[in-house]
Amino acid sequence: MKDKQLDTENEELLVLKDVKTSFFTKKGVVRAVDGVNFTISKGEVVGLVGESGCGKSITSLSIMRLVPQPAGKIVSGEILFKNEDLLKKSEDEMRRIRGDRISMILQDPMVSMNQLLKVGYQLGEPYRYHHKVSGSLREMCIGLLKKVKVPAPESRVNDYPFQFSGGMCQRALIAMGIANGPDLLIADEPTTALDVTIQAQILKLMKDIQRESRSSIILITHDLATVAQICSRLLVMYGGRIIEKAPVKTFYKKPAHPYSVGLIKSVPVLGRPSGRLYSIDGQPPSLLDPPSGCRFAPRCTQAKKPCFEIYPPETILEEGHKVSCWLY
Repeated sequence: MKDKQLDTENEELLVLKDVKTSFFTKKGVVRAVDGVNFTISKGEVVGLVGESGCGKSITSLSIMRLVPQPAGKIVSGEILFKNEDLLKKSEDEMRRIRGDRISMILQDPMVSMNQLLKVGYQLGEPYRYHHKVSGSLREMCIGLLKKVKVPAPESRVNDYPFQFSGGMCQRALIAMGIANGPDLLIADEPTTALDVTIQAQILKLMKDIQRESRSSIILITHDLATVAQICSRLLVMYGGRIIEKAPVKTFYKKPAHPYSVGLIKSVPVLGRPSGRLYSIDGQPPSLLDPPSGCRFAPRCTQAKKPCFEIYPPETILEEGHKVSCWLY
């Protein structure tokens, strides 16, 4: 029984192969996602981290086929979900997948929910769209609110989002995301607008739901502490590319890429002598005209001549730990 479970967890659910997404503007072509490759297994929680503007959210929108039109376009690559290429699906086929097999939780709950519609109506909307429904969905919606630990769900189901706190709204959004039991849940900065105490509750809630449903989660964030709490594996993104992939424990003990080392050094640690916080010198590259070599080379203290000329290939350091850097 145990071996069968392990086989299921190692089964590939989502595979991105050399995905490139660009925005065609008056100033030129912005290569927001420029050759991204990674795999998500069934039942896996993976963190996608990096500073603002590195391409995390556009990667998630590419998976959902929701890149803003007409400027944005998925230029090339493959996005295989259960061995089927989402880029070859029609828009009608994608509508049947979104909110059903793949769901997304956005980062600002107060903006993501319609303030003029009752919470219960919005909770039932994904289910109504994907299933034939006869009668009321009230009991199902109450059950969803109970699942995400919203107090007094029997009465709160009739409330409007503006009557909810930020934390309660985020719980309601999670309830909408899991209404159809998706195989993959993409959470884009789900705790950014919340205070630290509520953040911890939301992360625990997501982990509990994941364990219960065995769904996979891609957690998009710039907060390494958040990743450490619920993720088993981590992908570091910089300048539109994935530069390091590692199990979370390995990453925190021995980060390989100089950018990853800088990220870890930038995290304040309780008990560390006070003083000026560490920061990485320089600015992220413009994706209008990115460097031909390593995107991080202009800011890297260890950069050599090849770093500025050719993008480094992916090197395997140990099982599950890969890095794109000429140092290795």
